Amino acid sequence: MLKKYVNQIEKIIEICGRLHVRNLLASADGNVSVRVEDDLVLITPSGLHKGYLKPEDFALVTLDNRVLHGKPSSERLMHLEVFRSCAEARAVVHAHPPHAIAWSVARPDLKELPAECLSEVILAVGSIPFVPYARPGTSEMAEVLKPYLPDHRVMVLSRHGGLSWGEDLDEAYNGMERLEHSALILKYAQDLGGLTALPRDEIAYLKETRKKLGKRTL
Repeated sequence: MLKKYVNQIEKIIEICGRLHVRNLLASADGNVSVRVEDDLVLITPSGLHKGYLKPEDFALVTLDNRVLHGKPSSERLMHLEVFRSCAEARAVVHAHPPHAIAWSVARPDLKELPAECLSEVILAVGSIPFVPYARPGTSEMAEVLKPYLPDHRVMVLSRHGGLSWGEDLDEAYNGMERLEHSALILKYAQDLGGLTALPRDEIAYLKETRKKLGKRTL
């Protein structure tokens, strides 16, 4: 059943390897999925180290959550919600970026990562919201995403991880990398004396520029 998706499987294994090397996931954490057909999603398995996956480990599920093959991630419902809510979504990456998660733990008052401090965040994604905490492995993980879709392609899952989606796997991976890199810069700035925002007119300019660049994560 999986043979026809060998190219997609190899790409997911590559992406999982990148995530592991960048310390964006550890052990059995995280999950990656690709919409391989209109009603069919290829997804990483439950309970296995994502840095060392083999092709036979993968699972197939339908958009209505019928398992056709393998043992899919217990967090697949949030992946399926992204695919159902976002017509352009072809890939979803869920990882555990340490600094991004730490912001949600230390600053539960924030509604989004302080993007107005960094031009790259505004230009690359617009903004990065904090999605309210939901118990892992439950349907609530899908429900809490709904207010943020399809407008946001990169999000922090409070006290849990990060989620990014894209029109291909590279875009979804880039979103996760962008999230953690930005969170780390902001953490350093906080440690060095505090966060400072760009001037209001510059923020407005950057937001207008972002609109012209399109919806993809850069």
